[in-house]
Formats: sequence, C-alpha cells, structure tokens
Amino acid sequence: MEHIYKCQVCGSKQFKEFIITKDYFLSQEEFKIDECAECGLRFTNPRPERSNIDKYYTSPDYISHTNTSKGIINKLYKAIRTYTITRKIQLIKKINTQGAILDIGSGSGEFLFAVAQNGYKVTGVEPNELARKVSIEKYKIDILDEPSLNILPPKSFDIITMWHVLEHVYDIQDRIKQISRLLKDNGTLIIAVPNFASYDAKKYREHWAAYDLPRHVYHFSPKQIWRLFKDHHYRLERRVPMKFDSFYVSILSEKYKNGKGNIIKAILTGLVSNIIARFTKHNYSSLTYLFKKEID
Repeated sequence: MEHIYKCQVCGSKQFKEFIITKDYFLSQEEFKIDECAECGLRFTNPRPERSNIDKYYTSPDYISHTNTSKGIINKLYKAIRTYTITRKIQLIKKINTQGAILDIGSGSGEFLFAVAQNGYKVTGVEPNELARKVSIEKYKIDILDEPSLNILPPKSFDIITMWHVLEHVYDIQDRIKQISRLLKDNGTLIIAVPNFASYDAKKYREHWAAYDLPRHVYHFSPKQIWRLFKDHHYRLERRVPMKFDSFYVSILSEKYKNGKGNIIKAILTGLVSNIIARFTKHNYSSLTYLFKKEID
C-alpha cells in the first residue's frame, strides 16, 4: 500500500481520519479516507500501489471500461449517459463551435465519438487497455495510452475535458502541469467530479457510492477544486450541476447500505439533494467546472 504524507492541494502534512469504509463494488476490502486539516481535501490513505490499482477496475460490470448493459443499474447509467453527452456537446458548442478537443480518461469512447460527429478534431487518452479496445472496435477511434500525454505537441488543444477522471489521478499536480502544457493560451479546461459536500454524500456517509474506494483516490468539494486550479493560474468561469448523478449515485448507495437497491427511496433522496443544492450553495452531487487558462 502507498501512503500519502502531503496534501496535493495545499501542501499541509496535518491530516485527520474522516471515515473507514470499503470497496462495495468489487473487492469488499476496507479503506480509510483522511481529511486535510488545512484545506479539507479528502483522500484514500493508504491507497493501492499504482502497479496494483488495475485489479480494482477489472470487472465485467465496470461500465465505463466495458460498456456493459447487464443489470438495471447499468441500463439506467447508459440511458442517462446518452442524455448527458448531448448536454456536454451543447456546453462545448457555447465555448467553441470548432477546434481540437482532448478528452483525458475517455473510457469506452462514447463522448469522443459524439464530439467527432459534431465536427471537432478529437484526441482521447485512456489508461485502461480494455476500454481503449472497446473504443477502437466500436467507434473506430484511436485512443492513446496515458504516457502519450507527455509526447503530445504543446498548446495543441482548444478544450481539454476530464469527465469524472480527476478523482482517479494519483498525482494531481503533475496532471495539471501536463494539461497546462497541452492547452492553448486562453483555452478551456472542463473538469467534472463528485462533490462530498452534497446532501446525498452526507446522508449516505460511508455508503456513498461516489467515494468508490479505492478507484477514487481523491475526494473534492468546490472549495478544493477552486483552490487547486487557482494556484495553477486557471480562472473559474462557471459551475454546472450534473443533476442526474444524485439519482444514479443514490441508487448505488442504497444498494451498498442495505444490500439491495431501493429505487423509490433513492429517487426521493436524489430529488431532495438537488432541491437543497439549488437553494443553498450549489452543492449538487456532481459538478462540472469550466476554467479558463490565464495567459502569463
């Protein structure tokens, strides 16, 4: 196991234990989440060695890599994904009606395929070999492996996206430096991550599916995201709620908590979470952040 001794957002070495939970999705192993005493970042600590993390993704039910339709939850996920991809493209068109887009953590390729169909030049990077294979076979998209981030030409992308990917990244600081090298001056960075300050996160606590240990190694609220990218000279333009995530995450969380999914209860929780977020601090279950790269 690999221990974290320094906060990736603020550099503090003062941590406190937040919660002990487990990998409900696959291994059933227990893991601990620590919280930075200075900035509030949460992180899985200790976490599996990088060389060992792949085994926690190796499952025919891990939909973002296999694109499986097995089971009602995966069918629901795919239905929601179809809708959200449309919304993502609408968002991108408001930023730029043409240009080059890099999607880091492109999974099985659905988003990139849709973006390409809308006339953008697309590049995908995905560390998982199975997901890359699905992308190539189903969508004929050539997806690069993760080390390719270091050899892509500098300032070659108008928009870089990471949809629910940053929470998986072991070295956040290094990843942001890679992004800054590849993004054009005044380019747009789009980051989507779960939000542990949401109502559904607080309700389900150790059973909250979006903690997804140990695959999620970092856990964010808006406070840490803003500070992290501000320190790298990115200006936050806006936050966009991902309202369907509260329902999907609540369905999984009910299953983790009670051994079976109570869909009605989960839908009610998701609805309450969205209502509270709307009238409080915009703390939706997941948020998309749009950043502009500031020119030095």
